[in-house]
Amino acid sequence: MKFFILSGSHRADAQTLKVAKYIEGVLRREHSAAETHLYSLSGNPLPLWDETTGGAPDALWDPISAELKSADALVVCTPEWSGMATPGVKNFLLNCTAGEIGHKPGLIVTVSAMRGGSYPIAELRMSGTKNNRLCWIPEHVIIHHAEQNLNAADGAPDLSKEDALQRKRLRYALKVLEAYGNALKGVRTSGAIDHKNFPSGM
Repeated sequence: MKFFILSGSHRADAQTLKVAKYIEGVLRREHSAAETHLYSLSGNPLPLWDETTGGAPDALWDPISAELKSADALVVCTPEWSGMATPGVKNFLLNCTAGEIGHKPGLIVTVSAMRGGSYPIAELRMSGTKNNRLCWIPEHVIIHHAEQNLNAADGAPDLSKEDALQRKRLRYALKVLEAYGNALKGVRTSGAIDHKNFPSGM
């Protein structure tokens, strides 16, 4: 199974990228035959989506599109900025089409310097998937106190209770995501999907 991981912080030195790399490592080590592709917006934001131009330029988007099409599941990581998902994450989802991520499962992972992180989850569940048909799974993960957590190697004896719990929760959510990835393959091949006649959500 292939997982596309988006690190949605625009900051060059981003805790969100650290979290995304940790997730990639868990998938590669602990999920049999898992493939991963990590795309980071750190210092690398896409041009703003504009319906008149059709989104990001083909030369920039085509390699991303190919990775999305070949993926079975997505992990979308975003910090909480002023109670919101980053503009880059929302912009990325605007560029995505149903042909790339439609009826594929997505896991939301939010990153907070303190005890926040819940607002971007509500925001992403409410918007961002109307036309691209991405299916958020019921599970999500919030990484609290990001600077202090997910730094040491797994199994290190001095992990804090919070750090250990967040690692455990991530592993559980990734197993659920993989199960959804396998299940939704059947939906995409069922013949029930008709994006030609129903290209946009209501």
